[in-house]
Amino acid sequence: MIYLPTIKQLQYLVALHRTRHFGKAAQDCYVSQSTLSAGLRELETLLGVTLVERTRRAVRFTPLGEAVVERAWRLLAEADSITELARAAGTPLASELRLGVIPTIAPFLLPALLPGLRKSWPDLKLFLREEQSGPACEALARGQLDCLLLALPYNCGEIEHEVLFEDPIRFAFHPADLSNPPATVSPERIDESRLLLLEDGHCLKDHALAACSRATFRPDQSVLGTSLHTLVQMVENRIGMTLLPQMAIDAGILTNTSIETRPLASPDAKRTIALAWRPSSPRADEYRLLAQALRVASESASGLKRS
Repeated sequence: MIYLPTIKQLQYLVALHRTRHFGKAAQDCYVSQSTLSAGLRELETLLGVTLVERTRRAVRFTPLGEAVVERAWRLLAEADSITELARAAGTPLASELRLGVIPTIAPFLLPALLPGLRKSWPDLKLFLREEQSGPACEALARGQLDCLLLALPYNCGEIEHEVLFEDPIRFAFHPADLSNPPATVSPERIDESRLLLLEDGHCLKDHALAACSRATFRPDQSVLGTSLHTLVQMVENRIGMTLLPQMAIDAGILTNTSIETRPLASPDAKRTIALAWRPSSPRADEYRLLAQALRVASESASGLKRS
């Protein structure tokens, strides 16, 4: 009899590869650490090889372990597609759905959208995962997410998507730092040495630079924010100026601050909010339905302005 690896064992393996930590991998798989460790040892015994080098300080995968993980991702994605196929055959948006959302969207848009979704689709079991664009797109490709709320343009690999709305990007400053500000700010007027941006990994940083429309634009890379809320506090304390999406402003991120904003005189001063999914997903019709629901909810949400 030929004994094959189980789906559960492969799930343990890829979780450990993703987290590089036995405890975190066990949490992700909703099992105890001893159960996960035992499952991985059974997998290694079954294959007759060592996949993971275990030390007190680090988790290292052997070259063979890396190769097995790559194939395990593919197998798990195929197994997940079977579940997706079954869900697609049932009532639309009446089962589990794993939705990824990037950090520059999640806290500003979801509070306005979720109540409407719950009302329209009461049987939808929505599991949210907030992650930066790169890891989120990777999770989508590997089947860890069903669909993803992200900001375009961004190279997210092979995806299908539905545009929800355009989100303008505005120039934000402390009034004491900019005397007689014009109604619309030209990118040429922005002092690049004082422009504060998000750290690498946030696609909004690239959108902000594109909004400046200057090929030689080189902001100070020594001062970077970890979140939009951090940038707002830095501007409020006159450390510099920044660029903020309209979505965050409408959601009240500038409440109780002295910060003012102006539109940018640039055709690229915007980002496109979209819902994306894998082209091979059998639930594409469901995601288009979800996109429509999100579009309607965003248009009707109080205070959200759409261009």
